[in-house]
Amino acid sequence: MHIARSTRRVDSARTITTLTPPDPSTVRYDGPWTHRDIHANGIRLHAVEAHGTGPGAPLVVFIHGFGDLWWSWRHQLTAFADAGYRAIAIDQRGYGDTDKPPRGYDGWTLSNDVAGLIRALGYTEAILVGHADGGLVCWATAVLHPQLVRAIAVVDSPHPISLRDAALRDRAQRKALLPTFLAYQLPWRPERLLVRDDSAEIERLVRIRSGSDWQHSEEFPEVIDRLRAAVQVPEWRTAVSSTSGGRSAVSGDPTAAGS
Repeated sequence: MHIARSTRRVDSARTITTLTPPDPSTVRYDGPWTHRDIHANGIRLHAVEAHGTGPGAPLVVFIHGFGDLWWSWRHQLTAFADAGYRAIAIDQRGYGDTDKPPRGYDGWTLSNDVAGLIRALGYTEAILVGHADGGLVCWATAVLHPQLVRAIAVVDSPHPISLRDAALRDRAQRKALLPTFLAYQLPWRPERLLVRDDSAEIERLVRIRSGSDWQHSEEFPEVIDRLRAAVQVPEWRTAVSSTSGGRSAVSGDPTAAGS
C-alpha cells in the first residue's frame, strides 16, 4: 500500500501511530501516456492521454466506475491509440487526482464534466466508453448532450430505466443490488468503511464482482494494491458524499449517475 505511517510518543505508556494518506499525484502512474490537467465545468480533471495519435484523430473518452480510477483503462488506452484513436481516460470528479468539490455527484453534473472535457479538447463529438457507474455517466451524457456523443460503449452498465425496472421486478436482481445500495446510503458509514483496514472493502467488492481466473492472474495483486491506495487519497470520501438529505452518494447508488 502507498500509505505512509508515522509514529509519535505521547507519554511513557503508549504510542500513537498515524496514517498519512497518499498525495493525489501518486495516481499519476508512468507509462506510454501523458498526464494532463483539463479545466472543464468549473473543475480540474486529471486526464491521461495515450501516446501515438494527434489532435485530428477521433476522440475516445474512458470513464471508470465506483471505487476506481483512470488506470483501470491502461490496456484499452494503448490498444485504441494503436488503432488510430485519440484515447483519453479520466479520473472522475471526486476520484484520484481530479478535483474533489463537496457537490456535483449527480448525473447532470457528471455529464456536464464530460461535455466540458470534450469541448476543452477542441472536439465537437466523442465516443464514450464507461464501466459500471462510468457507464451510467455515458448514458446520461448521451441523453443530455446528444450533439457531443458519437456513440457509447458500456460494460456492466445497463440502461438506467432497465436497471430500475429489474431492481423493482426481479427478485434475483433485487437481492444482488439492494443490500450494497442501501448500505451505502447511510451518512458517513460508507466513507469510514472504505478506508478501514487499508481499504479492505475495495478488495472485497472487486473479488465478489470478478472471476476467479483474473483473481489468480499475475496482475491482480497490483490492481488491488493501486485501487486500495487510490481510495485513501485525501478528501475523496467526503467529496463523493451527497449534501442533500444526509445521504451518501459514494455510490452504492447504481442509478445516481443516470437519474
